[in-house]
Amino acid sequence: MKAVVQRVTRASVTVGGEQISAIGRGICVLLGISLEDTQKELEHMVRKILNLRVFEDESGKHWSKSVMDKQYEILCVSQFTLQCVLKGNKPDFHLAMPTEQAEGFYNSFLEQLRKTYRPELIKDGKFGAYMQVHIQNDGPVTIELESPAPGTATSDPKQVTDISITSFNSPSDHYSEGDKYVMCDQLSKLEKQQQRKEKTRAKGPSESSKERNTPRKEDRSASSGAEGDVSSEREP
Repeated sequence: MKAVVQRVTRASVTVGGEQISAIGRGICVLLGISLEDTQKELEHMVRKILNLRVFEDESGKHWSKSVMDKQYEILCVSQFTLQCVLKGNKPDFHLAMPTEQAEGFYNSFLEQLRKTYRPELIKDGKFGAYMQVHIQNDGPVTIELESPAPGTATSDPKQVTDISITSFNSPSDHYSEGDKYVMCDQLSKLEKQQQRKEKTRAKGPSESSKERNTPRKEDRSASSGAEGDVSSEREP
């Protein structure tokens, strides 16, 4: 499951020239459901969306508060095109869940979102309809989320492993001191380093390190012989 989350000052959905839903400050979520998604991926995505810290706190510190913390609104729009795979220059959507299954799954997603948060603050578009989605991005801030592939172990919840920040207003807005967001590429490097350390500990000291730590015995006879050869060459 994939989601594109945008921090907005306002957003709305229009179908056939009629506005069917709108929100003020909050987040707009474009959701792409894949063939392999299950209830586990659904719950993971709901949890991430609601706890994603894209808002300032009362002191103006960036990336400190979630949409739930601020009690802001959420506009959800189903978007199967997020599951696109390019074949040359042509988009292919065979990885997206078929419409008949996806509609029920999407409704379950909305139900879980409303159950976990406040139902009156959750708005959505019209599934399967041709929509115009009007988004006034605030920042801009756009964040991509992706649920873990089915069968993979869930990561430490303290680590943000499935978030990549794709757009900001300015470099100075990226982080403030104490923020714990970790970019995906940096986290990948840390994980690889940790794996190497664990392998090293499992194998024990290497042969080269053993050799370095073992005191060398001097061959006195060879040494004295060498010295004798040298002294014999000297003139009396």
